[in-house]
Amino acid sequence: MLARMTSHDGAISRRLARVRAGDDPEFLLDLPSGVAILGKFQPPPLRGCCMLLPDPVVASPNDLSHAARAAFFSDLVLLGDAVLGVTGAERINYLVLCNQVPELHGHVVPRFEREDPVKRLQGPYEAYDFGSAPVADARGAERELHRRLRDVLARLLRARDG
Repeated sequence: MLARMTSHDGAISRRLARVRAGDDPEFLLDLPSGVAILGKFQPPPLRGCCMLLPDPVVASPNDLSHAARAAFFSDLVLLGDAVLGVTGAERINYLVLCNQVPELHGHVVPRFEREDPVKRLQGPYEAYDFGSAPVADARGAERELHRRLRDVLARLLRARDG
């Protein structure tokens, strides 16, 4: 299946355009399937949330070729490996929703043993109010987290793609 492009006016297309213009400080690294970024919102109990934006932008994973699908999901899990390594999370929640924002993007959300036991059993968007969470600031509060994520992700990418 050939990649079906979106209209390029959605949130993911706009974010990717900012990254490509060098105007997104949360940009982490170019990956084979797209770009890794620090997530816009960082609920304090889940600090380290990241996203993978495909390049080119498509509506859903179903609009990618089999090779492009494999690359996207491999890169998403590689980003999760970096988040695990940097945050010390217990596990990663991977989310690809594409309904509220109808352009493919993947969320990498660290989950921690120290979370409230009830919230740990819920999905991250059910357990936490992302909309009122602090906005990521790779030049400020998340500067060290951003640097470490970028460095670990680059190292993992080199090891994987050798």
